[in-house]
Parts: sequence; C-alpha cells; structure tokens
Amino acid sequence: MNSVLYDVPGPKAKARNWIYTAVFLVLFALAAWWILSVMADKHQLDADKWTPFVTDGRVWTTYLLPGLGETLKAGAIAMVIALPLGALLGIGRLSDHAWVRGPVGTVVEFFRAIPVLMLMMFGYAFFVKFVPAVASDFRPLYAVVTGLVLYNSAVIAEIVRAGVLSLPRGQTDAAKAIGMRKGQTMVHVLIPQAVTAMLPALVSQLVVILKDTALGGSLLGLTDLLAANRQISANYTNTIASLVVIALIYIAVNFALTSFASWTEGRLRKSKKSTGAVVAVAEVDDLATGANSAGVA
Repeated sequence: MNSVLYDVPGPKAKARNWIYTAVFLVLFALAAWWILSVMADKHQLDADKWTPFVTDGRVWTTYLLPGLGETLKAGAIAMVIALPLGALLGIGRLSDHAWVRGPVGTVVEFFRAIPVLMLMMFGYAFFVKFVPAVASDFRPLYAVVTGLVLYNSAVIAEIVRAGVLSLPRGQTDAAKAIGMRKGQTMVHVLIPQAVTAMLPALVSQLVVILKDTALGGSLLGLTDLLAANRQISANYTNTIASLVVIALIYIAVNFALTSFASWTEGRLRKSKKSTGAVVAVAEVDDLATGANSAGVA
C-alpha cells in the first residue's frame, strides 16, 4: 500500500534495510567492546570503583540524594516561574496593539539569543553587585534560576504563540461571530485548544530546564547532582563510575517527567470530545522554531 508521503519498501529495499541494520548493530557492538576494553585497561571497571554505590550508603545520603534534591529544587522553581511568564509573553506577542507586541517581541528575541550559561553568569554578577543581601550560599541557586527563567520563558513564549497560530483561523472567526472580545477568545477558545498541541514541546523544554541546572553545578558552585560527582570522585577516585550513575539518575528523572506528560496529554485528548480543530504537533514545532512568523489578526 503506497502513500503520497511514503512508499512501502519492496523485497530489495527490505533486504537492503536488513543489511544496513545488521551492519549498524555490528559496528555498535564493536564500538561498545572497544570502549569497555579501554575502560578495563584503565581499571575503570574494577569492582572497587562501583561497589560504593551499593555498599556505602553515605554515597547516596551525603552526595547523590542531596544533589538530586538541589537539582529538583532549582528546576522546579524555574519551571513554576517560567511557565506563566512564558505564557504571558506568548500572548503579548499575539496582541493587536503594536505598543505591546513590539516590546514583548524584542524581549523574547533578546533572551532567546543569549546562551543560558551567560544569563546565569550575569545573574550571579547581578546578585553580587546589586543584591548583597543574598547570602553567598544561596547566590548560585538564585543565579541559576534567574538564567533558566529568562531563557526558557522566552522559548516557552514562542511555543505558546506557535500553538495558538497552529489553530484554524475559523476558531477565531467563530468566536468573533458570537461577540467574544480578543481576550475572551484567547482565554476561552484558543488557549484551551492549543494546550494539547503545545504539551509535547513544553515537556521537552521542561526537560531542558532540568538538565541545564547542571551548568550551575559545573561553573557557579550550585551543589546539584552533577556537582556531587566531584565530591564522590575525590573520596572514592571513581570519576567515570560516578558520572555513569549520575547520568542514569538524570535519565530516570527525565523519563518520569516525560511519562507523566504523555499520560496527561492522553487524558487531555480523551477529555476533548470534539473541538472542531485538528492541530498537528509538527506545526507547533515549526512555528516555534521560526518557520512561520505570521501573526494573528
């Protein structure tokens, strides 16, 4: 069965695909074998490098769990602030008033263009110079949250704008036909329908927020999960092992976040009996990345 977008492979194409798959698996196995061999030669697979994570509870209670708590705290604070701020900025970019749309667009584009690490460093310098009341122990957390909020609220603003623009124009026209104002149309018609389309992109951005907290642990002194690597490796001389364990923790946390979001998205889709609109997630991604910059009338 053929499609305009996809042709079902024939016998030769299927055989070719199987060959490609087999070659890839062989190359992957060889690469894994080489990496493990190098690690073994460097004594990175020795039992004493890995057993502390099983036999010594202090590794978890003193380093990993407190670091995970600091990571989750910084990420949660940044999410709680960035989500509503990004939504407001996104709605502002859709305003009919140029005096609102212009400045908001400038702010969004400005903070999207600056690397998040630089925003964290600016935040740290700001608290040192202008807010000395913030204790030095809390300064890294404040700086990390500031950088994450400024950058990610700008990105979320584009996701919100893209989600609204992906809706059919008839949704806005229908709302106008029954006398709804622009604000009412946005709050009661457009945003609720766009949420389902925006959710995958929003979840991806929330995962980015959580992972970017590691920048603060690397360079700003935040005692997060990644910073725990230095303390563990200093005490147990197992840098590679601790990095692997920390990476697995990040994977588990982000998998839990995306699984919860997928469950929420499924519930949202089931709860909407009929919206009269079919919104493609791909349209939101294209618009959010700048593929479509049209505005709403």
